Amino acid sequence: MVSDVYDFWLFDLDGTLIDADWGYTRRTFDRVGERLGRTFSDREAEILWHGLGGARDAQLLEWGIDPAEFWPAFHAVEDPQARAEATYLHPDAAFVADLDAPVGLVTHCQQFLADPVLERLDIRDWFDAVVCCTDDTGWKPDPGPVTHAMAELGVGESDRGVLAGDGANDVGAAWNAGLEGIHVERHDPERRGQCVLADRRIRSFEELSGT
Repeated sequence: MVSDVYDFWLFDLDGTLIDADWGYTRRTFDRVGERLGRTFSDREAEILWHGLGGARDAQLLEWGIDPAEFWPAFHAVEDPQARAEATYLHPDAAFVADLDAPVGLVTHCQQFLADPVLERLDIRDWFDAVVCCTDDTGWKPDPGPVTHAMAELGVGESDRGVLAGDGANDVGAAWNAGLEGIHVERHDPERRGQCVLADRRIRSFEELSGT
């Protein structure tokens, strides 16, 4: 099985193992829009929430939005408890709980949001390390948060590792850190607007259980 191939596993969180109900996402962008003095269409909200266009900062700049203004507004309107209550676990994410190897989480989700979600879904004990990206660690596809997670797991360059995520930034972070990358496609490629390259491309983690 593929699960036996790697010495350790790293995972993205949002869009990979969990997701939020659309109603919460829509309300969040309505509130961000009020702060920024612009409206976000459903399509724009979907692209930014899921990172469908790749790097979010580049997408924001393309739309004429200053990332330095957007992100503080975005984090200011997010309610940790409301987000946790609106979040659900993808059924195939149970694959992670069955892994017999060190497992880490590397997420752009900020700690004040990630902690309530992990607690409510009762999956914190799936992970031996949890790294929430910051300006200090770097942001995927920067390898910084990945190498930080590896240090917490006590693994090194001689160990064969993999990072699985739903976006190009996840695979990029894996490759930049010398790991393999698995892309789990949660969206139709036509809706994403691009094909994400990876060492393995899957639609469900169930595809790895019997390979």
